[in-house]
Amino acid sequence: MRYSRVLTAVSVILGAVFIRAQNTDRVTAVRESAIGGTARNILLFIGDGMGDAEITLARYYAVGAVGRLALDTLPLTGAYTTYAVEERDPSFPNYVPDSASTGTAWATGHKTSNGRISTSAREDRDLPTILEIAQQRGYLTGDVTTAELTDATPAVLAAHVARRACQGPADMAACPQDRRSAGGPGSIAEQEVAHNVDVLMGGGAARFEQTMEDGRTPIQEAARNGYQVIRDATGLEHVERGRRLLGLFAQGNMTTEWSGQEARPYPSNVTSPQRCKEDHRPAGEPALAQMTATALALLDRPGSGPGFFLQVEGASIDKQGHAADPCGQIGETVAFDRAIKTGIDYAKTHPRTLLVVTADHAHTSQIVGRPTEADHPTGLISTLLTIDRAPLTVSYGTNGYHRSQDHTGTQVRIAARGPQAAGVVGVIDQTDLFQLMLRALEPARD
Repeated sequence: MRYSRVLTAVSVILGAVFIRAQNTDRVTAVRESAIGGTARNILLFIGDGMGDAEITLARYYAVGAVGRLALDTLPLTGAYTTYAVEERDPSFPNYVPDSASTGTAWATGHKTSNGRISTSAREDRDLPTILEIAQQRGYLTGDVTTAELTDATPAVLAAHVARRACQGPADMAACPQDRRSAGGPGSIAEQEVAHNVDVLMGGGAARFEQTMEDGRTPIQEAARNGYQVIRDATGLEHVERGRRLLGLFAQGNMTTEWSGQEARPYPSNVTSPQRCKEDHRPAGEPALAQMTATALALLDRPGSGPGFFLQVEGASIDKQGHAADPCGQIGETVAFDRAIKTGIDYAKTHPRTLLVVTADHAHTSQIVGRPTEADHPTGLISTLLTIDRAPLTVSYGTNGYHRSQDHTGTQVRIAARGPQAAGVVGVIDQTDLFQLMLRALEPARD
């Protein structure tokens, strides 16, 4: 009875996300989405570390075997390859990429080596990004994440540095050639502000509080450039439309939504499956769906002409996968899915919106059979009690206990609706996403 009451409450909470699987004829939906032309708006959702295994785990736990997440409802779906290249020899593939190389691939259309932010392997050449091109063509732009704003995924759109570690003015040891005093563009934080991105929201306040070479901070630079700077969720209620926004909601990464027991070596919690606690995020930090809704409200403008390009990242799916924390990982996937639903609802009333949902790379979590003493995974495991009242065991096997789990090199899902969405069908490469978005952008105006 206790589990019954808990699961009933959970099903009510997740009602906005839950969609029951139906064997309906989807030909019409697919036909309506298989259109070309240009897009007034581009909405790109990146689930960091969100491979098919991570999606399936969140679906089974949160909405059940017959349920569907909002991201599952997109009419056109394919897969793309995510490999990087080696720094010493860019003709040689690296099959297990990081978020910097994969972000560079979808943001610029070029492969690079792990750790680089929109710069070419070996040559260290700046690679133009889809956000920069959108700005040149008159689009408003936005970059939203639950990580530090200077982390790899948001950085690849509005920065060019040799190493992803060069996040703030005090973090430039690995990028001496990129320092402003050396004639470079500065740290990632400095570049994001200098790029005049219209909406920047996420964590990483500590990077923007570091002192630049001229004695000021990137926050002070942003304010001088006309940005309104907010530091908590309440500030979202008072933002001024028509002004650029810099929202910094945590000193580092933003807090995860859910918490629970970490995965451990067998027997872990096999005999007592856990339900996750869903009250981990502090009240002062906005949910990703709230940040997405605010960004859409600020970037949406009536009338003719180009609209906006907005990237939204669910960052800590990856970070909790590294930590072998299934509740943290699932909670971030569900929160990301709620943000996607916000985007889908917007796209339904704004037909010239290209909406794409994908990942940068896959991660380590695998759904496995229920372990026994005689037959169990050698990695870390945790057993969860799903909304179906069934036990589900997840295994993390790419590193040892209390060591960071690794990415995997498998292809990942890409799904879309709107102009040029048909380009995701089949098996493509990550760099093809850049080309797809480029085709969707309206031409530059004289």
